[in-house]
Amino acid sequence: MALRNIVKYGDPVLRKKSRVVEKFDSKLATLIDDMIQTMRNADGVGLAAVQVGVLKRVVVIDIGEGVMELVNPEIIEESDDVQVTPEGCLSLPGQTGTTSRPMTVKVKAQDRNGKWYIHKGSELKAKAFCHEIDHLDGILYIDKLVESSED
Repeated sequence: MALRNIVKYGDPVLRKKSRVVEKFDSKLATLIDDMIQTMRNADGVGLAAVQVGVLKRVVVIDIGEGVMELVNPEIIEESDDVQVTPEGCLSLPGQTGTTSRPMTVKVKAQDRNGKWYIHKGSELKAKAFCHEIDHLDGILYIDKLVESSED
């Protein structure tokens, strides 16, 4: 395992669409292992492969319940209820903004061996799913900022 450099905002790679993973091999496993180590080292809860400069549809997430490896993830269901909360990103260190995300989502994804799974997440996990899958399509959380109202 190795630490990889996290691509920072302004690098054009962050705006590119990632490619579908078709080869489930040792190179993919190494990428996933490196991403997990890099995410943990940066105290993040999620990391997309594009954030380490690799245009593959690969995401790792750990909100404190253990690492989830998502290859070729796709949101297949979203709740109508939303959460309007602060959000940050390892590619935009020190910045946060308020976004509106579904409260609950269901995601279909493969593991590092190509086996398909359905994952369901609410609150922080749902936000992480949405945030990281957006990265795979060149979308950053700052594209989804909402104005917060102070009562």
